[in-house]
Order: sequence, then C-alpha cells, then structure tokens
Amino acid sequence: MENSLKGSLVCAGSGMRLGGQMTARVRSIIENADVVLAAPSSHLSIQLIKSMSKEFIDLTLEYGEGGGKGKASSQTYDDMAAAIHAQVKMGKQVAAIFYGHPMVFACVAKKAINLVREEGFTATVEPGICASDCLFADLEMDPATDGEQSMESTKFLIQKKLIDNTSLLILWQPGVVGDLTGTWYETNPTYVQLLVDKLATYYPLDHDVILYEAATSPLETRRIEHIQLGELAQAELKQITTLVVPPLAKAEFDQHMIDKIKTLEAVAWQQKN
Repeated sequence: MENSLKGSLVCAGSGMRLGGQMTARVRSIIENADVVLAAPSSHLSIQLIKSMSKEFIDLTLEYGEGGGKGKASSQTYDDMAAAIHAQVKMGKQVAAIFYGHPMVFACVAKKAINLVREEGFTATVEPGICASDCLFADLEMDPATDGEQSMESTKFLIQKKLIDNTSLLILWQPGVVGDLTGTWYETNPTYVQLLVDKLATYYPLDHDVILYEAATSPLETRRIEHIQLGELAQAELKQITTLVVPPLAKAEFDQHMIDKIKTLEAVAWQQKN
C-alpha cells in the first residue's frame, strides 16, 4: 500500500574515483533531492557531495568514536539504514549516495530500501561504477572469456564453496579475512595463511595471483601487484585490497555436447521455420 506522504528514496552510486566517475544522472539526483545522505570514502568526497546538495547528512558519523573500531559493522549499517529511513518518513525526497555501486558491497542500501518499502514508500536504485568495473578495465580482463567466480574472502574461507580453477576467481577484502565479528579493520598473517591453505587445494603455491586496488582520486595510482600464491600471507593487505586469481588452465570442451548440438542444429531450425 502506497504511503500518503510523498517521501521517496533513491539509492545511487557515486563511482569509485572522486567526481570523475559520477554519472550525469546521479548528479541530477543529488542536486534535486530534498536531502542527501552519504558515507563517502574521503573528506574530499564529502565536500563534493555536500556542495551539490540542498541538505547533507554525513552517514560516516554512524561509525561513532574511533571510526567504528569495536562497534560491529552490522550495527553501524543498521544505524545508517535507520537514518535514511527517518528522512523518508518525514516526507522528503531522499537520495542515499554510496561509494561505487549501491548494491555491491553496500548492504545499507538494501536495508534502507526494505525499511521504506515496508511502509509503502517508493524506493529505486541508480547504478554506479564499482570496484569490479575498475578491476576489469585496469587488468584488461573479460569475465566472459573463462567465466568468473566472485565472493568475500571470509565467506570463501568458512563456507563449503566449489571452486572452478579454470575460471577467474575474485576474492574481496582479504585484508580482513577471518573476521567473524564484523569489527576488524585489519587481519593477521595467520588468518591469511588459512586462505592460502584453502586456495592451495585448487592452485599450486607458485600460481601467479594479483593484488588489486582501484584508484579513488586523480592523485592516486591503482595497485596491480603480481605475487605467487604462497607469498600472500607476507604481502601488504589493506581493507580495499582485492585478490585476483587467474585461471589455472583452460576448461576442457565437452565434445559429446558439441556433437549433439551439431546433430540437432539442422532439425531445430527446420522445426522453427
């Protein structure tokens, strides 16, 4: 049931790089919203979005004292979603702006959308350039070539995932791998070694892997560092680091299926015509 108040929510992505990857559509959303809430990745990003807004609320304040250290990330994200929800309930046209893409490693957007829709308000999503977009461009990789698997590093570690080592594997946030509480801002080589050990069941320790970090401002440079899998526990890993594991080998073709397709090809098209 639609709410009688005129409040609404648009969750939009600002892109990875300050200003330069923000689409014209997202700029318009920010400029026309009654209030903009955002948790930008830097002070410069805050100032940029604030300068475009009629009213601006900094969601990074929800991290609390000490930048959120000791506070569970799940609680922080719930608080951010509640802050967005509160503005919509006031009948405002609300824009919630997220670093990168609002649906990619940004659970706050979905939490807020669920809250406002439960009360009959409208909510939509506007995409943005995310880390994976930058990764494919910077590494010049096409995920369609060999296929791709992508997951968060700790989930890969603790879940019984089946990995296809003939496909590209992308593991996000290895810099906090092993965090079961959502309160870590860094990891320990001991936990990284667990990641190495599990990956070693699919790849040799001398397999080439890539540590990738997208540039988030014109003053930064991207990080593309090639190391061997066995060296990962000694490597510098940040929260923004992504582990890229190229395919070990090419997948074998299923000749039986190829032959079957060729056999059926003529008959199938005749039946259609």
